[in-house]
Amino acid sequence: MEKLKSLVPETLRRMIAESTADDLPSTCSSLLDFLLQFEPFQQMVRDLTDPEVALCGKNKEAALESKKKGNRCFLTGDYANALDFYTQALRVAPMDALEEDRNLVATLYVNRASVLHKMGLVRECVRDCNRALRISSNYAKAWFRRGKANASMGNYEDAIRDLDVAKIMEASVGGKKQIESETKIVLDQQNSAASPSKQHNQNNSNKLDEPHQMKLQCVTTPEKGKGLASTVDIPQASLIHTEDPFAMIILKHCRETHCHYCLNELPADKVPCTSCSIPWYCSQQCCIEAGGEMYCDYPNDQSIHEYLSDDLQKYILETTLNADSERDNQISEHKHECKGVHWPAVLPSEIVLAGRVLVNSIKKRGGSTDSFNLGEILDLSHHYSKMPPESKLELHIYSTVLSFCLQHCDGFEIPLHGISISQIVILISQIRVNSMTVVLMKSIDYYDLVGQFGKFSSLEGGPTSNVEQVRVGQAIYTSGSLFNHSCQPNIHAYFLSRTLHIRTTEFVAAGCPLELSYGPQVGQWDCKDRVQFLEDEYSFRCQCSGCSKINFSDLVLNAFHCGNLNCSGIVLESSVVNCEKEKLKHLPNIINTGSMDPLLQAEELNIDDINKAAHNMQINNFSHPGYCLKCGSYRDLESSSAAANKCFRRLKNSLDSENVSSTTLLGALSSLGELRSTLHAYNRRIAEAEDKFAQAFCLVGELQPAMEHCKASIQILENLYNPNHIVIGYELAKLSSIQLLLGDTAAMDSIDRLYEIFSCYYGSHTDVIFPYLQLLRKRCRPVL
Repeated sequence: MEKLKSLVPETLRRMIAESTADDLPSTCSSLLDFLLQFEPFQQMVRDLTDPEVALCGKNKEAALESKKKGNRCFLTGDYANALDFYTQALRVAPMDALEEDRNLVATLYVNRASVLHKMGLVRECVRDCNRALRISSNYAKAWFRRGKANASMGNYEDAIRDLDVAKIMEASVGGKKQIESETKIVLDQQNSAASPSKQHNQNNSNKLDEPHQMKLQCVTTPEKGKGLASTVDIPQASLIHTEDPFAMIILKHCRETHCHYCLNELPADKVPCTSCSIPWYCSQQCCIEAGGEMYCDYPNDQSIHEYLSDDLQKYILETTLNADSERDNQISEHKHECKGVHWPAVLPSEIVLAGRVLVNSIKKRGGSTDSFNLGEILDLSHHYSKMPPESKLELHIYSTVLSFCLQHCDGFEIPLHGISISQIVILISQIRVNSMTVVLMKSIDYYDLVGQFGKFSSLEGGPTSNVEQVRVGQAIYTSGSLFNHSCQPNIHAYFLSRTLHIRTTEFVAAGCPLELSYGPQVGQWDCKDRVQFLEDEYSFRCQCSGCSKINFSDLVLNAFHCGNLNCSGIVLESSVVNCEKEKLKHLPNIINTGSMDPLLQAEELNIDDINKAAHNMQINNFSHPGYCLKCGSYRDLESSSAAANKCFRRLKNSLDSENVSSTTLLGALSSLGELRSTLHAYNRRIAEAEDKFAQAFCLVGELQPAMEHCKASIQILENLYNPNHIVIGYELAKLSSIQLLLGDTAAMDSIDRLYEIFSCYYGSHTDVIFPYLQLLRKRCRPVL
């Protein structure tokens, strides 16, 4: 991309850099004329779209090579690597490839089923056998493996039927004897079972019966434009909206770990696309719904079925029937990207998402591209004119590349001219502003309470560690995108699989705008950083209550301790002072006379909080950085900042070391004391340091100091956020785990509080998203 941008003529570059949305048809047409005559561009498009040269097609030879490696690992008992090699072979094996008159894909599924059974993953083993039998129903080894797996789960009736079918289909005498022997074992197990019962796979759909979809109305405000509000009062923790995406794409770093359709974590028996080697799916159902090529029905030897009873023939039909089918009016997201082309793997996620939005919208209109008008697709905002010049040029090039890639899709054509490409430019700019990042909670081994303690955030912007979250996808939700931003939101967005859920986190009166957070909130970043982030990412200047009023957390988040160690006052840097002074200009009812600071005259302020660190502060103290807002003492911020940075690096190096020990921690505590004397008590770096000490003490088995540091972290967070904020819940999950290990009776109070917080944000889905909460409650009973 950088090389291509550098080769665009300077005159054209300047024209694009200065363009507005109205200029796009002209600038896109000019760039298209240039690229059509530019051979390197034409070669790039060929490389992206030609299945013959693409890297994402199927390859029988590569599949056979991986299969051989898997066989060697299986024979030596290296089941983990055998599983990996068979899975990689499945990814690249063509559906119609044969090996010794047997379908290669079916054989690979059976081989993987054998490995899964050896590893104790019997349900996964049965699923792989079913996949093999849908391709080749007379596969004796698949029926035999399925029978053994069903027997392991106590499904004895099915196991006996599986083995009966396997025996009839088995050609060799030795194989038939082995099956007879296995059948006898299963019959003995069935007879000795006290109450045999057929086990069924649980349907973990994560969909609970809860009222939602409240009637919302579109409202318009001068500062934020269109938004959504309720027509009635809404209680706290109410589910107000659920929505499946108009289009979605998995993020590149999750391609090997999460399903490309539903975004859930991949199981051991993951399923590849049937016609290209890019996606992985958690099930055949997801594969079909994503739009990959359907499983083919390959001819079987029907003469064998003549020897089967009517009951067994019916059983085979039920077992091998592909119950998965496409949903009504379903849009197949992956279908136009399939069959070996690898532009979906190369282009940025947001560009591929734009292609999916475009294809889906045209299919919803019946497939016609005659009236090509993307303005009818998404009625969402964009900020093209505010983009930097380099971003405009990049957007032009990507839009042209995407147009050419879509031109090569089977059965799909779009016009290729300046007007159509200009609309794709707008579409991508809409996606950049309105798409939502799909975030799922990382699965936690909740049988290990210490392991549940979680990983600590390495993000510089976060003052605390969280229960680990994974950014897995990017999606357009046509209604969800209409909710406006606030740095002090009253709704919370979360995801179950690919479905967006929005819930109120406080009581919301009728007519009050429903607002969620697009990024950092009050308490996480200070005001100047939040405003800059939102302006850079979304091209608007935030004027929410969190950014227009003076908040205690904005004052203390990056503040220094007063030079007088006996004073609890705040010392601010110049950038924070300038940001907060701007707010004072717009606050109503401020009296700018006398010695009392106007901060304390504003009705919007929480006087109790401000008084903690800025009681009776003078106007001139607030106007000059480095002076304490409480007692007026001066602190040299340059040297203090250097000392704090040095101290924090020393702490981080000590606590992040793999060889951390009790001795190391005792030495590091002196650095924590130094940090406390330099930074304000509620500075986010103090919170981070307390977090790190809590984790480090926990890892060396010293739970009492771990608990004390965890409590110290929570105390800081309670001052930066409100006491019922979700980040407090994350910290309480850690604290309650440590308290349980110590046998502390206060654990129950911590668990009850964190459950109350999580229920406010996740409602009836709390136990689904945080399954370890149930374990915490069970573990707490013996303590009491």
